[in-house]
Formats: sequence, C-alpha cells, structure tokens
Amino acid sequence: MSLPKLSRRSRVLLIIAAVIVLALLLGARLLDTYVDWLWFGEVDARQVFNTMVVTRIVLFFAIGLLVGGSLALSLWIAYRTRPVFVPVSGADDPLARYRSAVVGRIRLFGIGIPLVTGLIAGATGEGDWQRIQLFLHGTSFGQTDPEFGNDIGFYAFTLPFYQWLLGWLFVAVTISFIGALIAQYLFGGIRLAGRGGQLAGSARVQLAVTAGLFVLLKAVEYYFDRYNLLFSDRNAPLFYGATYTDLNAVLPAKLILLCISAICAVAFFAGAFLRNIQLPAIALVLLILSGVLVGVAWPAILEQFSVKPNANQKEALSISRNMEATKSAFGLNNVQYEDYTGTGQATASEISSDTTTVPNIRLLDPNVLAPTFTQRVGRENFYGFPQKLDIDRYEIDGRLQDYVVAAREINTANLTGNQTNWINKHMVYTHGNGFVAAPANTIDRAVSSANSDGGYPIAVTSDTQNPTGAGINPANPTAPGIAVTEPRIYYGELTNDYAIVGGQEGRAPGEYDSASSSNYRYDGSGGVNLGNWFNRLAFAAKYGERNILFSDAISDGSKIMYNRDPRQRVSKVAPWLTVDGDPYPAVVDGKIVWIVDGYTTLNNYPYSQQTPLGAATEDTLAGVARQANNNINYIRNSVKATVDAFNGTVTLYSVDDKDPVLKAWEQVFPGLVKPGSEISPELRSHFRYPEDLFKVQRELLTKYHVTDPQEFYTTNTFWNVPQDPTQEGGTNLDASGLANQPGYYVLAQAPGQSGTTFQLTSPLTALQRQYLAAWMTVSSDPNDYGAIKVLRLPTTAAGNSQVDGPVQVQNRFQSDSRFAQERTLFSNQSVTVIFGNLITLPVGGGFLYVEPVYIQQRNQNSYPQLARVLVSYGSKVGFASTLADALKQVFGDQAGQAATSPTQQQPTTTPTPSTTPTTPPATGGTGSSPALDQAVTDIQSALERLRQAQQSGNFAAQGEALAALDAAARAYENAKAAQTTSAPPQPGG
Repeated sequence: MSLPKLSRRSRVLLIIAAVIVLALLLGARLLDTYVDWLWFGEVDARQVFNTMVVTRIVLFFAIGLLVGGSLALSLWIAYRTRPVFVPVSGADDPLARYRSAVVGRIRLFGIGIPLVTGLIAGATGEGDWQRIQLFLHGTSFGQTDPEFGNDIGFYAFTLPFYQWLLGWLFVAVTISFIGALIAQYLFGGIRLAGRGGQLAGSARVQLAVTAGLFVLLKAVEYYFDRYNLLFSDRNAPLFYGATYTDLNAVLPAKLILLCISAICAVAFFAGAFLRNIQLPAIALVLLILSGVLVGVAWPAILEQFSVKPNANQKEALSISRNMEATKSAFGLNNVQYEDYTGTGQATASEISSDTTTVPNIRLLDPNVLAPTFTQRVGRENFYGFPQKLDIDRYEIDGRLQDYVVAAREINTANLTGNQTNWINKHMVYTHGNGFVAAPANTIDRAVSSANSDGGYPIAVTSDTQNPTGAGINPANPTAPGIAVTEPRIYYGELTNDYAIVGGQEGRAPGEYDSASSSNYRYDGSGGVNLGNWFNRLAFAAKYGERNILFSDAISDGSKIMYNRDPRQRVSKVAPWLTVDGDPYPAVVDGKIVWIVDGYTTLNNYPYSQQTPLGAATEDTLAGVARQANNNINYIRNSVKATVDAFNGTVTLYSVDDKDPVLKAWEQVFPGLVKPGSEISPELRSHFRYPEDLFKVQRELLTKYHVTDPQEFYTTNTFWNVPQDPTQEGGTNLDASGLANQPGYYVLAQAPGQSGTTFQLTSPLTALQRQYLAAWMTVSSDPNDYGAIKVLRLPTTAAGNSQVDGPVQVQNRFQSDSRFAQERTLFSNQSVTVIFGNLITLPVGGGFLYVEPVYIQQRNQNSYPQLARVLVSYGSKVGFASTLADALKQVFGDQAGQAATSPTQQQPTTTPTPSTTPTTPPATGGTGSSPALDQAVTDIQSALERLRQAQQSGNFAAQGEALAALDAAARAYENAKAAQTTSAPPQPGG
C-alpha cells in the first residue's frame, strides 16, 4: 500500500505552510541576530560577533553533516542490501503496509529523516564554539602535570576538544546503529518470526561493523580516560586529583580495557566478514566482564583493604600534588604569612597617635545606606541607586580618603502617573545625572540621641549643577571635590529598559536633564541609529512596540540604547569572561565609568581543587549579581573592563599578561583586549581587588594554608570563613542560619605594611569554632596590587588567650548593659535597628572591632540614620553616639583624639560660611541689643530654611538660604562689634 499522491494545489499549500513554520522558527532568531549585529557595531566589536557566528555556523553544518550523514549512509546501506524477497505473514501484516509507504516515498524518508536528525544535532552542538576556538588557539602554560608530564595547556585546550569530538562520534555511530536496526527490520533483513528469528547476512555485516566501530571508539575513550584521572573526585570534597587507587588500580585497568576493547573491535569486524555471529557475542561478553572485574572490582578491593586503613600515608603524594596545583591555579603561591598574637593591649596614647588605621575607620555601610542616598540626594522620584553602594578612594586636597560612592541613575521602575506613558518612559526620562560620594568615616554631626536629626552621610553630588563636586570637604564647602565633565549616566545597573535619544529639534520631545532643563538632546556616540525604516521595523518587532515604527518623535539622528547594564555589555563583548558580580562607578579623567572585573576560568586544571563558584561567593551582601554555581579549578582576574556611563563604550584591559587562557583568547580576538601599558595612572588608582575572586581565594585558604599533606588529611588545622552575625538569610548557611560574612574594603595599615593602603579584608575562624584563627587582607594599592597577607594567630591558644571572632563579639555587644539599656529607647514599634558591617582591624597587637548601628523609622520612604557606634578591643566594649566617645570608653579619654583629629572631625549638619559665629546663640534674643537680637533671629530663620531646602533637595532654595545665612552672620558680627565698642569700661583689677 503506497501513500496517495498529492495534487498540485495540496503541494503548494504544504510548501506555504512549511515556509510559515520555518519563518516562525527562524524569524525570531534572525531578528535577534540582526539586533545583536547592530549592537556589536555600536561598541566596535564586530569581530567578536563575526567570529562567534562563523564558528557556530561551521559547527552547525559540521555536526549536522557528521550525524545526519552517518544516518543517511546507514539507511542507504540497509536499503541497498535489503533482501529481494520478503515473506509476508498475511494480508493484514502491518509491517508490509509501512514498508510499502516508505518505498513509495523512499527519497522523502531517506533524505528527510537524516536531514531532520542533522539539523537537531547541529543546533545542539553549535553552542560549543568556545571549546573549538580554544583548541585552535591554545597556548602553553609552561608547566607540566606530575603524572604524565604533559603541559597544562594539553588539559586546558586540547583534551576537551578530543573528548567533545569523541562524544559526537559516539552519537553518530549510535544513531547509525539504531537507524540500521530499524531499516533492516523494516526491509526484512531482520525477521522475528520463527524460532529464534532470522538475521540476513547483509544485516549481520552492517550491524556488526557498526557495533565494532562503537567498541573501537570505546578503546579510544579508555586512552583519554587515563588523563581524566587527574580530575578524579574519589576523595572529594577533601581533595581532587588522582588518588592512590586511581594511579595503582584504575590507571592500569584503563590500559587493560583499552587493549581488550581493541581486540573486541577486531572480533566484531571479523565476525561480520566471516559471517560468524559467535565471535562478536563472545567479544561483547568479554568486554562487559573485564569492565566489571578490572574496571570496578579491583579498584574497589584495593581502596577498601589497602588504602583506607593507611589513607594518611597512601594519599600523601596525591594530597601534595593537589596542594601545589591548587595554589598555582588559584593564585595562592605567594601568600605572605605572618605570626600575630592578636592579644596585644594597645594604650590610649598608641590609639591617639595612630594616623593610618583609626582615623580612617569606616562608619558608613554601603549595604545599608542606599535608601538614605535615595531620599537625601536622589532628588526626583525617577532617580535611584543600586541596592548596594560601593567603596572607593579618592585623593582630595592632597589627602587619600575612602568614600561611599554611587551613580545617580535613572530608575524607570519608579516612574508614576503620566511619567509612565511611552514617550516619557523611553524618550524623556532617559538618563541619570551625577556621581555621589560621601566620606566613609564621617557623618554630618555627632549624634546625641536616637531621635537626633544627624547621623547621615555627607553625600555630595557632582552633577550638571555642581560639576566641581564642591561641598565634599565640610571644612571648606566651596573647595572642589570630585569634579566631573560629563555627569549624565545613560548606562548603569538600574537601566534595564531601552531608551530612544537624540533626534531633530522640534520633533524629539527633549530629555529631562534637571529641574531647570528638559530640552537636552543626547550628542554622544552611544546607541544604534533609528533613522531608517528598516531598523525601526526591526526594533518594533524586537520589543513588540508599534510606537517605534509610527511615532513622529523619532527622526533622523534618533538612536536607540539597549543592553545598558555594564555587566551585560562586558559579557556580550567578551563572552569568554566570567564577570564579577559587583561593578562600581569611578570618576576617571572627569568622566564617570563603570569598572568591571573579568575572570578567565577553567575546570580542567590537573589536580586542582574543584570549587563551586556560586557557593564560594555567596554571602550576606545584597544587591550584587550571584555567580552561577559552576565548578572551576582555575581562575585569574586577567581583565579589567570599563564602560563609559555616557557613551556606553566598552574597553578591555589586560592586567595579567602571563595568563595562558587570556593569551589564547587574544589570539581568537586580536586587538580586543588592550595591553596593560595603556591603562592610565588615574584609572589604575581606582582598581579594586575584586570581591568574587577574594571570596574564592579566602574559601580555599581555609584549607590550603596547611603545608604538610598528613596534617592536611586530618583537617585539624583547617579554618572557616566566619558567619555574619549582623545578618540572617542567604543560601550558604551554617547550623545557626547565618551566611558568610563578606569581605570589607578599608583604608588602613596592616602589620608589615609601610603605610595606609586601600585593601580588602576578612577575619577567619578556627574549624567549627567561633574564635579567630587568622586575618586576611589583599592590597588594592597600585604599587603592590594583589599582594595577599595573612596574619596567623597561634594554633595552640587555649583558655583566655583565644581571640574572639565576629559572632562572639556581636554577642558581647548585645549583652553589654549600656547597649541593652539604650536599645529599649530606640528599638520600639516605630523604629527598626539595623546593625552595620562588623569590621575587624589589627591594631596594637590585638584586633579592634567596629560596628555602626543604624535606626530607621517604620514608615513609608524612611531611611537609615546612624545612631550609635559599637567598639570592642580585648574584653572591653565601647558604645556611644560617636566613634571618638566609643574609643574613649575602651582606651581612655586620650584615645578619642585619633577619631576627632582636625582632618577627621565630624562636622556640623550645615556647612556654614566662614563668617558664621563660632558659637551661635542657642535661643532667641540676648536682650542687650535690638540689632543683635534681630541678627540672632535671622540666623535661626536662615538655618531652618536651609534645613528644609536640604531635606526637599531644592538647590535654588539652598542657595538663597545660604546667602541669607551669610548676611545674617555678618550682621551679627557687626552688631556684636558695635556693642563691644559702645560698652562702658569694666572695673579693672
């Protein structure tokens, strides 16, 4: 029975339907490809796009041809060698009907089935383009593995390709075997009727040869499996790499199985041509038995009865190799260890004379203050800040200072009412405005009570209205701070929607720039041209928005900005990089740029410890992108990327020219990564040691500070990353429900350092204990960037010689009588207490703990306010409204001078002019002079107007209030001088 023939009309309709289905399947992908092509042109990275697309296309056809072609060949052989006469069991034999249908459309089935199979295989395999490019451009590491003597580059670049190719050959042979089996059965080569069935000679030959090819590939797989032993997880999670059992049982077994597989493959081929089915059957049984006995049973027996009873000795060599490889792969070879008692007793004079660490103690927690920044300097409702702010350092007036920094971005999620219509959302509210910085160790004034109006950061915005950043130095409010030449921010962490900018005057609506300017039109190089109808049609289809196609506001010169997040832009330009989860803004040469750290990673470095990236970088920090939990065993921070906040320009710089993985990618994309010599000194001065890399290295150092393999095996001297006692939640939790404490950027001088250094620090605790075992720091200073230092506390400490860790110190804080008493005052139904970052600093031979305490009203749009400061040193606790007072409680009155030195003194709320009286009157008139009374009243009125203007963000009103305050202050001085001149002489003595 054959299929009915289709009429011409039916064939035409089928063709049209097929075209429609194909368009639906490929249309969206082609559209995305075209939009990506335009975007890569915007960032001048078309070579990346072209290389990726060409490689994927080649892979698609190569894999499709391999799998589909193998199946087509198998079906062709089965059809050509089919039996001439095939008996039919009866008139209703279903197989006969299927056979007739296939024979009637033999080309349709013979070509269509392999074609569909090839398309599916090609679509599955084309995503492995990175593996192919690394194989083609792999470089040497200059290091060899300790077992086979191969260069590490063989495992990083070559072996993955061979395994990938072998995997697809297995797929092709397996599908060919299945296709041959079905075709031979359909065409009668295999018959199930009768006792035991029947197998035609042609079917026997084809199936035996195909199975022989599979077994031959298995022999090749055994050959490469020997190298995979260097990534063995037999003793995971303690260590990875070839164990004693792997080297002495599994490795010989692989060689034996290789030989047996080769012999079995020959038996399959011989059986096919000798028409003897017994040879392949015997070979198959031999292969299975040898796999069980040699490959499984013998290693298990050796492991159980020889290795486990003597594991500390048997595994010493493997552990030693793992230790060496892990330190090399994760950049831990040059860690500087220093013994530190941690029990020193600093005196008040030592604290007061400290000019590096204590004066720079950070009181502002960037993980807490985003709502404060939003309310106090966020200005209009559509501006906002990321959930987590950042820490960076700047040199102003010749003094290095760390600052809490943020970009005031456009946040379209906060648009409301008519602001949300399409024109306003995408063409008016297009960009942020300003770089905000606040000295990290300073608040606006000393807080005397929980309900005081102080306790806020001195946050100054460098924007279109204050481009010099004046006001960041309270002692000199008119002096320049962090100056920006282009404060507009079109690319940032909150900009997750597209914007249409530019265009002709009179047609484009104009972009909101400030309260006094809403007719700004973008004139930078960012964005993709929307001036032609084809692009407008493409983006209208991309976003499903017909306004892009029909709006008269879009004209010649209009551009569309998309993919505006800095991490996303770097990831697209360099898809081979793993991008750090926390980009941060910096002002470099007057421009706001986002600095993004990029990592090259591997998961096939011999003997190195496999580390789940997501788990290792998980902590209590909110507002940072979480890494995928992929296993890695090699990482380098080889690339620093910048994204221009105005133009969106992405620039990649090499900061580790020795990294072989980076060298390989530089050959794939020549010229994409600029050499480190092109990094300007100002940009380099803002490089921070990246947090995700720090967390990975910190996690590994808890184990790999140990140098003796047998001590490593016992795990007695391992450390732990401390849990954060100020926060709850997260996924990397201990039994108490606490997640890892993050590392903290501080400006300090650690023991052994020559001066104040911007560094990333973290304490480490003993294994499953809360007391301190070590303190780790990594420098971000350009002179010794990346230098890792570990202060190691005595391991034999006992009793009261142990140093309390973060959890113990937090418990001490909360059990302090002063804290318990005052907490009842501000911890009530209307107030929430927020514990800031608990920073650990080595000072005077001991450790100084500092923790800010914030309060926040429980009402809409409330924001945190610094209320108290907690300090601990040794067994003493300080709890006060200022750091200076808290230090006095711990060390004595003299200690507070370090925190209130002239350069560190906490200023008053209002930066008043220099003519303001030193001690302004606290109440109304003095009663001694009408002019003096009037001046006092005017000063108080101007101060109140200034306070209200600051709270509302009205800069014009602030200027008027300051002018009135200046005039009132001069009037006060004049009235006071006149009163002094006219006063009668006092009795002398």
